[in-house]
Formats: sequence, C-alpha cells, structure tokens
Amino acid sequence: MTSLSVFRDIPPAQKLEGSLLKTYKQDNYSSKMFLAYRVCMTDEGHPWVSLVVHKTRLQIAQDPSLNYEYLPLFGMKSFIQAALELLFGKHSQAIAEKRVGGVHTVGDSGAFQLGAQFLRTWRKNLKNVCIVSCQKEQYGLIFQDMGFTVYEYSIWNPKELCSDPSLFFDVMEHIPSDSILVIGNIIDCRLTQNQWTKLMSIIKSKHLFPFFDIPCQGLSTGDLEEDTRLLQYFVSLGFEFFCSQSLSKNFGIYDEGVGILVVAALSNQDLLCVLSQLMNYVRALWGNPPATGARIITSILCNPALFGEWQYSLKAVVENIMLIKEKVKEKLRLLGTPGSWNHITKQSGTHGYLGLNYPQVEFLTKKKHIYIPRSSRINFTCINARNIDYVTQSIHEAVMLTEG
Repeated sequence: MTSLSVFRDIPPAQKLEGSLLKTYKQDNYSSKMFLAYRVCMTDEGHPWVSLVVHKTRLQIAQDPSLNYEYLPLFGMKSFIQAALELLFGKHSQAIAEKRVGGVHTVGDSGAFQLGAQFLRTWRKNLKNVCIVSCQKEQYGLIFQDMGFTVYEYSIWNPKELCSDPSLFFDVMEHIPSDSILVIGNIIDCRLTQNQWTKLMSIIKSKHLFPFFDIPCQGLSTGDLEEDTRLLQYFVSLGFEFFCSQSLSKNFGIYDEGVGILVVAALSNQDLLCVLSQLMNYVRALWGNPPATGARIITSILCNPALFGEWQYSLKAVVENIMLIKEKVKEKLRLLGTPGSWNHITKQSGTHGYLGLNYPQVEFLTKKKHIYIPRSSRINFTCINARNIDYVTQSIHEAVMLTEG
C-alpha cells in the first residue's frame, strides 16, 4: 500500500538567485566564465581571504586556553565593542555616551531578520518598508514575510549609467510617512553633504525610521572611515536608527556569516531597553551565535599590528579592482566599442554595472559562455590577466552584433 505524502501539495519554489550559477555549472564548455560571484575573488579564481585572517585563524585553533562554552545571547562582548569602534570610530561621542550598541547576528541577513521582528512588534505604525539601493536587495523578502508592505526603488539610472541623486529624491518624495527607510550600501548613494542634510530633513518631517546596510566596509573606497562617514554624521546629530553591519566580505570569512545589528538611540536607557527586547527574539531565532568568525575578527581589530595588516590588504584589493576597471575600459576603447565606458571606473566596490541591455547579456551567455546577470552587474574581481582579453572582446562583439 502506497501512502500519500503530507508534502504532496507543496509546489517547487520560484527560482531565486542561484539559477544562473546552476546553468553555468551545467555548461560543458571548457572556457566558460562566471562573473557574478558574490564574494571577492583572487587572480587565481578563488575566494579572497585576507592573509592576516589565515594567520589569526591558525593561532586561535592552537590556543589551548580557549573556552568553547556557548556565547551569551547578545554574542561576544569584545567583538561587538570592536565592531562598533570600527563603524563609528574609536573616539566616537556616541560610544562614549553609551547610546549605540549591538547584537551579534548570524549570516548576512540576520540583522535584518532581528530588526524586522523588533519593529513589527514595537513600532506597529511602521507598516511600509521602502528599500532604496543601486541593486536588487534580498532583504525585501524578510520584511515581506513578516507582513510589511515592501516598496523597492533603484537609484541606478540605466540611461545615464550612474547612481542618480535626483532619482533618490524623487523616491523620497513618494515614500509614505511613518515608513521604514532601508538604504542599501550608503557609499553607493553618492550624495553631497547638502543632499544628505536635505535627506535628514525629509526623514524628520516624514517620521521615517532609517535602517542602514553596511555590507563591506573598506571594500568600496579602501578607506574604512570614508565608507561610514555618513553613518557617523547621522549618529552625531542624534538620529535613532538600526544598521546591519556585515563583517564577512571585508575579512574574507564568507562561510562564517559574521554580523551585527547596530542600534543607535537617544540615550543609554533607551538603548538598554531595545537590546533587552532584542534578546527575546534572539532566543527564538538562533539562541547563541557562533564564535569562530567573531574571535578572528576581534583578534585582528584589537591588535594594532594585525589591524594594520588587514587595512593594507583591503587597500590592495581596492587598488586591484580600480586597475581591473581601468584596463577593461581602456581595452574597450582600443577595440572601438561604441559608447562611453567611463561609468565602469566611476563605480566603487567589487561589483558594478557594465551597462549592457538584455540582448547583449544573452549574447554573452549563449554565444560566449560568459555568465552575468540580466542587469549586467558583474563582480569585477572575477576578471584577471588570463581572461580580460576574452571578456572585453566578447563585450565588444555583443555590442556590435546585437540590436540595441
């Protein structure tokens, strides 16, 4: 007798990110390329890990004095302190006043999961979530699953091929009052000081609650402070907000998924109340965070010599990314590829838009076995001395042989 499965009515899920990688892996072409990895890659085609991380990991593994007891619900205290000082600066007034704090979270999305849980319970007037970014962000799904109405806005202008402040403020005009405003990687917004002041005024007048995302501090400009200067400005003016601080990509500890939900409040008393409530959600979501990645990061951030090595490695990665972009732009110029390619070097960080249309992306995938997303936003660290000629020649052919 064959019994019926209790799961028989469950349909397959809609394809999410990852189907492109699956198609790439099924391609038997020997010279195929995948230019959409999420992680920073080396010239050898492996995920980048800062050398000081390798060294520190070995030292920790061989430490006989380590205690492998569960971490507290809020995480490793020294890790949270070191991460806050990295974000706001060691001499931050907000840290001295004890009105910023954090909770050690799991994975890249853990901070959004935790923050969304809190806001749904304690700020029931905030029913809408408006996500403003240069790219499609995954955390919209988190808010959506919790019952928020989610609006997603891109501030990437595909015609001008740039992050467009005018688009940003068009969005701000239409955002409903009493909304959660999620700003993806703030360094990508490219706003002037006056524009940020204008944004703060809108946030106040519309009673918006800011939720920032700092996914890879230091990998945008190579300058740790520059990448978070605007966040420091917000906290210095007394704004209250949440911030997802991920420390996986800038240390190269991708499989650890190390992060923090940062809370900025008006006073220490307010902060402690928020943190105490967050502990209840942590108990239900994951209980105790993993320790290994946090130990590695804390060891580096709290040791001046190791911290210097790590800073140097970040700058080297950013300089290499800038060099790759310059070479791609120059090779396309020498090939006589129609259009301006200046937008490639104007974008910061590991990922950026090529500015190709869908037929051109399809040409690269089907004719050249170069796999990139439909948006043509690629990981420039996937391009190296061995493949740059093939990549640029293929882009040239895609532009020349397809209709715009």
